[in-house]
Amino acid sequence: MKKYKKLITVLILFVSSSAMAQEPKPAREKVEAMKVGFLTERLNLSPEEARVFWPVYNKYTDELEAVRKSRRENLVNARMNFDEMTDKEIEKVIDTEIASRQSELDLQKKYNPQFKQVLPMKKIAKLYRAEEDFKRKLLDLIQEKRGDRKPPAPR
Repeated sequence: MKKYKKLITVLILFVSSSAMAQEPKPAREKVEAMKVGFLTERLNLSPEEARVFWPVYNKYTDELEAVRKSRRENLVNARMNFDEMTDKEIEKVIDTEIASRQSELDLQKKYNPQFKQVLPMKKIAKLYRAEEDFKRKLLDLIQEKRGDRKPPAPR
């Protein structure tokens, strides 16, 4: 098992160092690379698990991102025009927001059985927790970079 951890760590370091040697990546790609490393480490994926997990997870996140992009566009438009909107238009924005949140839950329901086919239940539970932990870590890094907040205490 330690051999697999070392192999995965070396692969992550290799990918990270080769990525740094290239031209600067857009922020989104850097965040995605951080997330892959974070989840791989937290889930302690074996090479076989990683091979079958990542294609399923990537499809899940692609669909999730499409829902979130639509949601963001809706909210940005609403914020820009809020004072000029009628109650009916505001009601539609709120209904769309609720539908977007439901769509995210529907995606979790859709992909949970697929995750069950490729990972043991404990790792699926760790996945959901690790996603939340990564969001918190990312927010901490952003706030730290902006100078909004002190760095978090080591966990």
